[in-house]
Amino acid sequence: MSTRGKLAMALAFYAALCTAQAAPQETPAQWPDKPVHFIVPFAVGGSTDLVMRRVADELGKETGQPMIVENRVGGGGLVGSSWITRQKPDGYTLMIGTISTHAMHPSVFKSLPYDIFKDFTPITMIGTIPDLIVVNPQVPAKTLQEFIALAKSKPGRITYASGGPGTSSHLGAEYFAAEAGIKLNHIPYKGSGPALVDALGGHVDMMLDVIMTSLEPVKNGRMRALAVTSRTRSPLMPDVPTVEELGIRDFEAIIWFAIYGPAGISPALQQRIADRIDQVLQGQDMKTFLLQQGIQVAGTGPAQLSAQMRTDYAKWKRVVEISGFEPQ
Repeated sequence: MSTRGKLAMALAFYAALCTAQAAPQETPAQWPDKPVHFIVPFAVGGSTDLVMRRVADELGKETGQPMIVENRVGGGGLVGSSWITRQKPDGYTLMIGTISTHAMHPSVFKSLPYDIFKDFTPITMIGTIPDLIVVNPQVPAKTLQEFIALAKSKPGRITYASGGPGTSSHLGAEYFAAEAGIKLNHIPYKGSGPALVDALGGHVDMMLDVIMTSLEPVKNGRMRALAVTSRTRSPLMPDVPTVEELGIRDFEAIIWFAIYGPAGISPALQQRIADRIDQVLQGQDMKTFLLQQGIQVAGTGPAQLSAQMRTDYAKWKRVVEISGFEPQ
């Protein structure tokens, strides 16, 4: 190639480089300007999936961009959560996490493929949902105080169902038992659905179950609600007192749903995403939908979510220790 040809090629390369550098870069204000993928680390049809799909649908309407929901299931949420940590931190691949995946799991598993504090960017909390302490009608206790007295009279003989070792229903019940000074007999199941079926059938005495699935059995008399595990009463069951009202101070055992991205999302983009999602959460239709599931809208941004994670991590670490549960 001649000297003139080499010079022309060099000038063309330099011009192309300058053009690329001058091209407009993605800024937080532009988010989203293309489809966003949301990962659900649990099965289709569950409460987490239901919430994520509704939020994504409303966010898509608000922004005019497609919101794609994908389920990556396995390991009690580990598979989908781990996959997110390996994605590009550009704000276009996010996930819905829960108190289990982002507060309890470090104490439940001997090792995790990620660090909940270092490998994720917290975006915003969607909402919180309490459990109900429910018993089947064959249990003679009509109140929480009566149930505690019954359990004290039969240490280790009153049974409770859970969705499996290390789940929120298991640890929540152990937390309640420790605070109440009673000993219960844990009967684990492969999921909260089968656990509730056996509680309804009278095969176990008690269960801590999310209000969205225990509400109807309580209303039709197939289960008896003794207390709600949030700090305030649920609007869905305003006549059911809180555990704290009934004498166990500072008791709270709630579940929450939140949006996360991989580590490395810039603070400006992190806040932009949070603001857009929070705007959707504050819509009246969204609030009504979530309340029908027993979920109180949060939508308080990255700082509050980060603080809640650390508080709940420490709390449930202590519960695991006092329960005697051996990390898996």
